[in-house]
Amino acid sequence: MALSPRVWFITGASTGFGRALLELVLTKGESAIATIRNPTSLAPLTTHYPPSQLLPLQLDVTHGPEAIRAAFAQAHDAFGRVDVVFNNAGYGILGEVEGTPEENARKMFDTNFWGAVNVSREAVRVFRDVNPKGVGGRLVVTSSMSALNPMPVCGFYSASKAAIDSVTQILATELDPEWNIKVRFLCAMITMFEAGSFETNGRSNSDILPQHPAYAKPTLISSVIRESMKNPPGRRGNPQKAAERLYELAGLEDPPMRLVLGSDAIRRTRQQSAAVAVEVDKFEAWSDGLGFDA
Repeated sequence: MALSPRVWFITGASTGFGRALLELVLTKGESAIATIRNPTSLAPLTTHYPPSQLLPLQLDVTHGPEAIRAAFAQAHDAFGRVDVVFNNAGYGILGEVEGTPEENARKMFDTNFWGAVNVSREAVRVFRDVNPKGVGGRLVVTSSMSALNPMPVCGFYSASKAAIDSVTQILATELDPEWNIKVRFLCAMITMFEAGSFETNGRSNSDILPQHPAYAKPTLISSVIRESMKNPPGRRGNPQKAAERLYELAGLEDPPMRLVLGSDAIRRTRQQSAAVAVEVDKFEAWSDGLGFDA
């Protein structure tokens, strides 16, 4: 039972997909809770939209489940329910696997994995236990094409996105149908959003680490990618247009489990799937005769 206008809870709303979706939701006349680490980043919107439509909240998802639960409680106090959660906060580390300090990688996992996990868990709890009976909700988790097709220099970022992919899939299958928040059920859906290359200020939200000296040879793939980052290719995706697809996604009665968005993401996903299929077929015979002897 969907209610209208909907109430959105958007994390990472200051830039990129989060900001683009927030602006679209507000222009559609719907309400939004926008969580950000720097409250001043939403000043242009808070001066234009009343508190009855836009509630900005300062939230760092790495501060743990209690901070996230408090933010959802404020959302409930303001609007009485949450209909759609866009679980989007995250950032990247660019560096060779051998050149990325463990401290940096763990800090990123605290945001991209544990922060996202805790937002998803709280979203499910709110959909089930807090929202009016029968309302349910929809959860969209931002991932990356790097989760499906990892890219050199993005090893730990790719790993963090692959981790949240796995947990999101499992969460979706674990939900009790009686809660009315099952994936592809009318009341609530969980979808992973695999993003391709879009102009989202992603590099400004990424930690670019110094190149490991052992990988400085210009012909190595990490050097090639680092050089390409200095002059990224043109015609990248428009996040405002992607936001329109995400808005449409949140209204689908039967959404996909995984939405791959962007021509480059589709191409790389197909390449990865084809490469895996080739290797499986090539070595399929190695699995023959591995059972216990009679």
